[in-house]
Amino acid sequence: MHEQNTALTGRPVISSTGLFTPAESITNAELVESFNRFVDRHNAANAAAIEAGEVEPLQHSSVEFIEKASGIKARHVMAKAPILDPDIMAPRWDERGNDELSIMAEIGVAAAREALERAGRDPKDVDAVLCAASNMQRPYPAMAIEIQQALGIEGFGFDMNVACSSATFGIQTAADYVRAGNAKSVLVVSPEITSGHLNWRDRDSHFIFGDVATAVLVEDAAIAPKAHWDILGTKLKTVFSNNIRNNFGFLNRAHPETADAADKLFVQEGRKVFKEVVPMVAAMILEEAERLGLDPQGLRRLWLHQANAGMNRLIAHKVLGHEANEDESPTVLDTYGNTSSAGSIIAFHLHSEDMAAGDTGLICSFGAGYSAGTVFVRKAA
Repeated sequence: MHEQNTALTGRPVISSTGLFTPAESITNAELVESFNRFVDRHNAANAAAIEAGEVEPLQHSSVEFIEKASGIKARHVMAKAPILDPDIMAPRWDERGNDELSIMAEIGVAAAREALERAGRDPKDVDAVLCAASNMQRPYPAMAIEIQQALGIEGFGFDMNVACSSATFGIQTAADYVRAGNAKSVLVVSPEITSGHLNWRDRDSHFIFGDVATAVLVEDAAIAPKAHWDILGTKLKTVFSNNIRNNFGFLNRAHPETADAADKLFVQEGRKVFKEVVPMVAAMILEEAERLGLDPQGLRRLWLHQANAGMNRLIAHKVLGHEANEDESPTVLDTYGNTSSAGSIIAFHLHSEDMAAGDTGLICSFGAGYSAGTVFVRKAA
């Protein structure tokens, strides 16, 4: 708890982070076994049409294919059994009433509570809650306001969606509130139940996503705990692209004949994304480092968006000037999968405690939009 009459500086810092990890995890071997059973059933049921050339046969997946394509070995999910059931292949749980805490808010609250506890904060110390995630459970009321109410926070809250870049966009927004003196303490919560918008029947993407929730507490330096991270600078960028897209929305009911089309879930042109996003993000990082007077090769650690191991290797190499090791650019996607906006925050949460005072690092996320966000930080003395 901080003193209410402390003179504020207008200088934003990261005071703490929080992480909620679902108890259940799916290995690549489990996922492949389920997917291939679905493929065999589909091909058997459509054998005549396949023989006649009217239907393309589906292809098996493999552990080797998944790990080579992404670097992912497992992912946490909120509902394992139905995802692995070839008759369902989607998450399932009981619908909750309006008087019950929604599932997305529930995991967001869990991550937020840890962030508050690590910073020694009471909920009443917080001025605002931003729910920054790639997909919301509903349009309104805002998930952020439900999280705010569940935590007992006064002030205000709102949702924001910039796909995989949502958390870094949220951090800059929170930092701007602190700089302007409109808030002294802001929670950026990213509950990502990505299993709900993944097509588990699509060979090219069925292995990509996992579920998780993170929280970042951004505060004025005057009230921050001794162990905090100074925010040196932030930068956001968007460039429109259809190469990562999800067309699900309330207007789908205007054309019900395509309600179950593949584009109502996550779809992407993976090779195009790789080719276009890597140079865009690397250039953005280098330009912002130069603006801030930072030597990119002097960055102690990069906490990059956890979507693809190959993308991260290339970006880190361009930024650091050499092949990054695991200490310089830690990986969490091998066990978490792509957790959308939460990925870089998981990496920061799990791999920052060992850094020394004065060390600098970069939190960076990128994805659909295209969108990208950078947050340069320095460990406080």
